[in-house]
Amino acid sequence: MSVLSSDDLRRMSSDERAELLRELILLADDDPLAAPHIRLRRRLGLAMLTACCAWLVPWTVMLGFTLPEHYIAGQWRAAWIGFDIGLTLALAGTAFAAWRRLQVVVLGQIVCGTLLVCDAWFDVMLSWGSGEFPVSVATALLGELPLAGLLFFAARKVVLTTVHSMWIREGRAGPEPRLREIGIFTIDHHRPPRPRDPQG
Repeated sequence: MSVLSSDDLRRMSSDERAELLRELILLADDDPLAAPHIRLRRRLGLAMLTACCAWLVPWTVMLGFTLPEHYIAGQWRAAWIGFDIGLTLALAGTAFAAWRRLQVVVLGQIVCGTLLVCDAWFDVMLSWGSGEFPVSVATALLGELPLAGLLFFAARKVVLTTVHSMWIREGRAGPEPRLREIGIFTIDHHRPPRPRDPQG
């Protein structure tokens, strides 16, 4: 078996090196989702999520008919302070991840954006009909919702930039896949299957 030296690689054209890199990646890149125990966990997870959706639909309908229009809640102050502390910690963690250039920043951006949407929703709905309602609407439209949208956009941008970087470094040609077409653990969802090893 001949081994390519550094000089051999330098004499290759950029297209030849890219083709060699793609073949090496294809030979060495196992799909973790193909492992039997991972397939079982994935099926159980899908079954659990499906069951949750099936349960939440009638539950939400039932709440629509049974929940009182007005309700006096205990620990109101603790609930909102706790929520704001959680939001602050999520924003701080996301800022830290962005500062350190960590991929986990995507998770933080999605969590923070979701918390801001929830904050806007409850602020507006729970102040409905009170003197605080105009302020809640203004805060939601001018602060919480735009910031949430910015965080969601930034999370999408980080993922797409990561895909672009991998696409270039792996020497792939052609248009990059859209975000909804990217598979788990691989940027090429429609890549050809690995040839079976005749020895194995």
